[in-house]
Amino acid sequence: MMDTVTVSPKYQVVIPKKIRERLSIRAGERMVMIDKDNLIHMVKIGAIKDAKGLAKGVTTKSLRDERERFN
Repeated sequence: MMDTVTVSPKYQVVIPKKIRERLSIRAGERMVMIDKDNLIHMVKIGAIKDAKGLAKGVTTKSLRDERERFN
């Protein structure tokens, strides 16, 4: 889903209603802003906590092996 927002003079943006409803974002909730590859990602704090342990067991060796496989 994509929507257009306007940055206010105070550098604020409003999350569009359909996105707030779909993601159950409530007033006062904390979010993390991530700047990566010229994009801004907003992630609910709860979503980050839910991801804890997602990469359990992944080592740098397995990542290196996977990268070498595609190079």
